[in-house]
Amino acid sequence: VNVILCIGELLEEREAGKTDEVNKRQLGACIPKIKDWSKIVIAYEPVWAIGTGKVATPEQAEETQAAIRAYVKTAVSADVAENLRIQYGGSVTPDNCKDLIAKPNIDGFLVGGASLKPSFMDIISTVGPSKLQTLWPSYKEKMEKEGCNEAAIAAFKYN
Repeated sequence: VNVILCIGELLEEREAGKTDEVNKRQLGACIPKIKDWSKIVIAYEPVWAIGTGKVATPEQAEETQAAIRAYVKTAVSADVAENLRIQYGGSVTPDNCKDLIAKPNIDGFLVGGASLKPSFMDIISTVGPSKLQTLWPSYKEKMEKEGCNEAAIAAFKYN
């Protein structure tokens, strides 16, 4: 079983400068229970941005996700932090996804309501090629380790 662990702050917490404190508290409660980090994806979802149309700026999202990665490096290990996928999940749209995905600590998106709209395909076509080049070697290795055949691996890479 793979898990998407969602963390994030309320608007009042962001405005009070407590974003990192909240994320560390939420992650800290989970870290001792996680045995296999290869099955974990963290999604930073600022509560104030979920379904509201408000979105963290690319700089805010990057700063927060870099802080999450730094905390995991300290609390778990450098290897886990480096290999951990951290997604952004707050009101991603075709208009903002290109600037968000360009940030080094944003490894993808957790898309909710927008995935039900026809414009979701615009997000996929904008984002897909930009990170796949970087992430492909680890995906391929994982698929081979899990026994996927060559045809399945090729289909995944080119779709």
